[in-house]
Amino acid sequence: MRNEIELESIIEDYLNGKLTPEERMAFEQLRSNDPIVDHKVVAHKVFLDSMKQYANILLLKEQMDAAHDQIDVAAISEKVKPHPSRVVRIWRNNRSAIAVAASFLILAAVTLLSYYAQREQQGNIKLLDRRIDRLDKSQGDIIRVITSDAKHTNRTPAKFGGTGFAVSSNGFILTNYHVIKGADSIYIQNNKGVSFKARKFYVDPINDIAVLKVNDNSFRNLGILPYSIKKSGTAIGEMVYTIGYPKDDIVLGNGYVSSKTGMNGDSLAYQVAISVNPGNSGGPLLDNKGNIVGVINGKEEKTENVAFAVKSKYIMEALNSIPQDSLSNRVAYGKRSTLQGLERNRQVTKVQDYVFMIKVY
Repeated sequence: MRNEIELESIIEDYLNGKLTPEERMAFEQLRSNDPIVDHKVVAHKVFLDSMKQYANILLLKEQMDAAHDQIDVAAISEKVKPHPSRVVRIWRNNRSAIAVAASFLILAAVTLLSYYAQREQQGNIKLLDRRIDRLDKSQGDIIRVITSDAKHTNRTPAKFGGTGFAVSSNGFILTNYHVIKGADSIYIQNNKGVSFKARKFYVDPINDIAVLKVNDNSFRNLGILPYSIKKSGTAIGEMVYTIGYPKDDIVLGNGYVSSKTGMNGDSLAYQVAISVNPGNSGGPLLDNKGNIVGVINGKEEKTENVAFAVKSKYIMEALNSIPQDSLSNRVAYGKRSTLQGLERNRQVTKVQDYVFMIKVY
């Protein structure tokens, strides 16, 4: 805890220009070598900028209140308001022109509202959790009732769901925060249809990351995880794939990294040219060597095959939040994946045992 406080203090001095040139150079070297420190610097800068903006708003409000207190609004209004008879004469003499002007203003307002509504719809990210649409589809079409385990047979269909993948062999599962946000209870389901009770263990709403812990005595150790987490960045054009649960069966999606930033230049995510659908949220994004390079969390609403994935360094940050004595055979950082050298179909065969459907109630 003390080290965390000292690091926050150094970051604040760094952002405020209070470090000496030597200290600044040393800190920038640390930041370039440690993605977690770099992320903390970015997050702290966003926090400071937000506080500064809020302070400016409060100052402007105080200045406006002070100016308003010095104005005798009632006296000015009484002095400048038009006499009622004058208003009547203006209306009678210019009613046609006024009607035309009013029609033009209404038309202009409707046109502007339509334009901005279209602009707002374009470029929106659609989060890829699967929500039940009672008007268009039955609950059974979207997500199936848990029937494989007798003790869950009478459970009602899930409200929504997504995908998650193991980050340890003893039941720590990583997914998106938006998938489990507001959940009363959570279950994970493997590719054999068996479900297990889980609970929230760690959440990071800023990076849309959540870690679940299986809380079910029937869950068995998964063994050594076949994939690794890529520590370095992923190049544009690199081939990637994801597997997840946009429907009841696990689905493969192939594509490539199309940008090193997400929507509106978001440095926390990659843009990926890949086909994904509601239910893919929380699914792993892997390269050809079996390294996890990101977590699928959204797609472009108005454009086909444009998805976004939270970068792998934030997976490492989430893992670092889990006490080491709680983990067993966790996914390795930067080590050679046991999937390396295998054909895609054989990689998928191995990975699918570690990818789960997330069901939220």
